[in-house]
Amino acid sequence: MIRSRKLVFTMSILCAIYALTYTLPVHSETRGKLLYLVNCKTCHTSNVHWRKDKLATDWASLKAQVVRWQSNMELGWGEEEITAVTRYLNATHYHFQVTDKNDIARGNK
Repeated sequence: MIRSRKLVFTMSILCAIYALTYTLPVHSETRGKLLYLVNCKTCHTSNVHWRKDKLATDWASLKAQVVRWQSNMELGWGEEEITAVTRYLNATHYHFQVTDKNDIARGNK
């Protein structure tokens, strides 16, 4: 009896942990940060975002650079991942106005 209670308790804890790992919103800065840190941070130190001759000069060009590099790295990101990383970079480094209507709508989800 005690053994089955321990098993039920352990399984309950594992199920709760599993459920919590999937509660992260799809369009969060945290998701964009995670994607960036795992796939981009190795080559892109913070210096690349502050250099004088940066290629990102507005929201559209920032997003174009994310599209370009995820393609170069053959990451196969969809629109959601691209927008999440663009939002993360924009929030942490660039602070451009979001001008794409689709991206504005995604940010409100």
